[in-house]
Parts: sequence; C-alpha cells; structure tokens
Amino acid sequence: MTQKLRLKGFEVELFTGRCTGENVGVAELVKRDLSEFCVEPDHRNLEYITEPETDYGKLKEALLAPRRRLRRWLAERDLTLLPGSTLSLGDTSRFERSNPDDPYHDLIEATYGTTVVTASIHINLGISDPAHLFPALRLVRCEAALLLALSASSPFLNGQVSGAHSQRWLQFPLTPKQVPLFRDLEHFVQWTEIQLKEGLMHNVRHLWTSVRPNGPQRPFDLNRLELRICDLVTNPDLLLAITALMELRVLMLLRDPDQLDPLKSSFLDAEKLMKLSDANDAAAARYSLDSQLHDWRDGRQRVCRDWLREMIDAVMPTAHELGLAPRLLPLESVLTEGNQAMLWLKGISNGHSIEDEFRAGILDMEQEEQLSDRSLADALG
Repeated sequence: MTQKLRLKGFEVELFTGRCTGENVGVAELVKRDLSEFCVEPDHRNLEYITEPETDYGKLKEALLAPRRRLRRWLAERDLTLLPGSTLSLGDTSRFERSNPDDPYHDLIEATYGTTVVTASIHINLGISDPAHLFPALRLVRCEAALLLALSASSPFLNGQVSGAHSQRWLQFPLTPKQVPLFRDLEHFVQWTEIQLKEGLMHNVRHLWTSVRPNGPQRPFDLNRLELRICDLVTNPDLLLAITALMELRVLMLLRDPDQLDPLKSSFLDAEKLMKLSDANDAAAARYSLDSQLHDWRDGRQRVCRDWLREMIDAVMPTAHELGLAPRLLPLESVLTEGNQAMLWLKGISNGHSIEDEFRAGILDMEQEEQLSDRSLADALG
C-alpha cells in the first residue's frame, strides 16, 4: 500500500519580553505592524499559524520565517522571544488584556484568569475522511502523553520551580472536564451540541483537550486532527521530529486499523481508555520521560521513555519507506539527554539559578534561528 505524506501545519504561541526573562506584553502592537500574528486575550503572548504543507523541509522554513520577522521587530524595541510555556519569571497575579473591549476576553479572564496565559505548539495533520479521522484521533489521544513528554518545557512559574515538567498542561483548564473517545462524526456532532446546550462549551472552538478534530465548520465539516498537548518546542528540528512520529503512527493506523485503533485492539472499553489517557497526560506533565504510564492496549504500567523507544522502533520501517528516518534523529538526543524541562532542572540541581537557566534558554532560541539561517543560505547557494 503506497502512502503519501499528509498536509501539516502549526499554530505557534510565543511569549515576548526582555533578555533578562521579564515578560513584556506587546501583542496588539505586533499585530498592527505584522499582520500574520494573532493576539491572545493576555498580550504577553501571541500566535502565528503556518500554511499547510506536506514537505518537512518547507515546514521548517515556514516555522522560522515569522519568528525572524518578529525578532527583528522586537529587537528594535529592546525586546526578544522567550522560551518555555508558562510565565516562568512572570507574574500570574494579574491578567494583562490585549483588548479590554472584547467580550470573549472578558469571559476568559473572569473564568480562567492567568491559567490560560501559556505558550504551546498545536500540530495539525490533514485528514478529511471522517472514517480515517476518528480512528486517528483515538490513537493520538491514547498516545498524546508520550508527545507531551518529548516537548515538556515549563518547569518554572513566577520565578519558582513548579514541581512539574509541564506546568502548562497541569494548570491549563481542560474543557469540558471529560471528553470521550469519539466513535465517529455523528457521535462528535451530537456530543458537541449537548455541550453547547448545557453551557459546558461557549462555542465550537471551546474544546480544550489534548487532541481534537478541527475544520472549516466544526463540528460538521472537519479536515484535520489537531494535537494541542505539546509545550512550546523552540528547536524546529525537534518539533518536526515529534510531528513525524505522530504522522507515522497515523499512517501505520491507516494501514492496519484493526491493530492500532484503540476501540478495536484494546482490552479496555472506551470509558476506561478515556480515563487512562487523561491520567497518562497528567503523569507525563509531572515527570515527562520518567513518568509511569499505562499502555492503552492492556493497561499495563510502563516507563514513558521505554514506551517511546519501542514506538520509534515500530515506526522505523515506514519511516525508511517514506524517507522520514533522518527526521526522527532529534528524538534520540531527547531520550538520552532529556527534554528542555529536564535540562533546565538539571542546571538548577547543579547550583544554577532559574534566571541563569532561563536567560541561557533565550540565547539558545536565538542561536537556533541563526543556525537555520545559515543552513538556508547554504541550501540556496
């Protein structure tokens, strides 16, 4: 069975601030000058969205080009981009509105406060056929904790060690509280209509979960799977590696749904799978690669890092077939050396301050763009 790569796109949320790590909100000013950026309810972070693309090389440039333009804009104001997915050195005691006149922002501030003031990466994978989309959603939902563990980058909050590797995922208000593993499009439409009627969702976008179906007219017209659980991944090669791992798992599912659709191949029923997945997500948010997770196939406990190694081995034949094996290489360094949160916490245990670690992260983020700039220049001759 010949398979083609799917369309992919990213929604990238970023914090802005000073080189010292202090958050400074300028989202509405950025939006005025750089139209590709979107404002969030709190102006300390902002967002840009890449155009859908199948080719991973083009995706890398799509990720970095807006960052370069934004960085130049910020540099003119003695500001920079901040790594991490929470207000690491910031102040969560106040909400800084980007648009005081927006009634939806009123709702967000009153209901959630600064728990939603985070930065992350949303990975979108194009799947238009509902018969393929919903099995893919189920598989990715059951394995989302593994992808969070690779991306975890928020161990700090308010200048303190939070005690979690992804403080962002622990504090973010999952809405509604319980989201089932949807059987099909009809199930999703009916469930969404009930949530809206009962006020558990304020609109069709108000589904804040680890992975959700998305499209031009939710809940009826869907064309992609959106993974929302990942922390901000500033290294583009690592982000593409995580994306490739997810895409390969979905492609394997489409080849053999009887083996990889959790509703067909798990010993657990849908209710238990939902609870298992949510518990895995919370465990990965706390301990990431070292977390004890439960396998969706049979509920057995296993170490996240070991499960990831097994998963990478499982996708390798398909990766070689599709020319994606080199894209997965950054995952090995994460498994060996640790994710961003673990590296920062290692620095803390070695006597460094949070400020020192975070400021080094700011420089690393800038260097990643410079390295990619040089690679692009070499490619263009």
